[in-house]
Amino acid sequence: MLIPVFLASSAVGVITALLALLISITDRVVNNYGEVTIDINQGKRQLKLKGGAPLLFSLAEGGIYVASACGGRGSCGACKVKVTSDVGPHLPTELPYMSKDEIAENVRLSCQIKLKKDIAIQIPEALFNIKRYRGTVERIRNVTHDIKEVYIRLDEPKEINFLAGQYVQLMVPPYDKIKEPTERAYSMSSRPSDRNHVELLVRLVPGGIVTTYVHTRMKEGETVTVTGPFGEFHVRETGATMLCVAGGSGMAPFKSILYDMIEKGKTDREVWYFFGARTKKDLFYLDELKQLESQWPSFHFIAALSEPQPEDEWKGETGLITQVLEKYLTTQIDRSKPMEGYLCGSPGMLDACIAVMKKFQVPPEKIYFDKFA
Repeated sequence: MLIPVFLASSAVGVITALLALLISITDRVVNNYGEVTIDINQGKRQLKLKGGAPLLFSLAEGGIYVASACGGRGSCGACKVKVTSDVGPHLPTELPYMSKDEIAENVRLSCQIKLKKDIAIQIPEALFNIKRYRGTVERIRNVTHDIKEVYIRLDEPKEINFLAGQYVQLMVPPYDKIKEPTERAYSMSSRPSDRNHVELLVRLVPGGIVTTYVHTRMKEGETVTVTGPFGEFHVRETGATMLCVAGGSGMAPFKSILYDMIEKGKTDREVWYFFGARTKKDLFYLDELKQLESQWPSFHFIAALSEPQPEDEWKGETGLITQVLEKYLTTQIDRSKPMEGYLCGSPGMLDACIAVMKKFQVPPEKIYFDKFA
């Protein structure tokens, strides 16, 4: 049942992206808006910029970076801001990502709002601390047939402060038929204690602008730009049993989280980490995770293959990772203790995991994730 959900989500993304592009082209050709003012948080900051560009990009021009997992295509719904002045009704490209309460409060997608006149907005104060970093690619290595580990040394600014589990936006330059720099969101797999580097796990997505660049063109020694940190995905300091579920490059935030917990001596907490893959060639970091298990008695790593091949000689768990999660919740995990969910993966996987966790009385407000499109 996961495939129809994923296809529906993808279809919405494609349609809204095409609508956004059509609106943008028409607007640029017909109109010239001159200089406009962006009033932020009732005068706390003001930006005076040339009108006509999307609010998302205009804010970035002024040094204020709003999260956008899709790079401003209107297909992720991440770049929400509250608009307190009149900018007209919600566009069809915004509505799929808005709740009734958000519509009533005039929350908007900043990538879909064109600066046609002065505008007033409200944003979280934390966004004032988001920075854009230039860095040098120190190392690229294949961890699977379709996932690359990219290790970037920060050049300016030289240090990043983030919580394990957060993400950055990686920008790549124009190439082939891609005429503009393009950004996409990737969770950091590096440890917060390593403030001079950002490590990312980038899975090749067919047709993906940034992933294609990373897998076919990016070279060690080249200069790149990252922006962040973003996201609310981080460990809550409650002591509850952590139910962690990931697949593919969803490994990234958990690598950061687990090593951060080891470094900080938080190994008294029970952690169950479920990682799903199709075949054995899609698994990675197995030796590192086994080493963590030897250091951390209450840490349990369970890998599962949904389509094991004969040559895999796999003796571990099989089936969808949600099925394995349910099996362990039924037979091995102590459900008398409070539990929290931590998830990183496709929208379909997230929805399925949330359903299983709710079935076993994990409160919905205790299930944490960043849902990338």
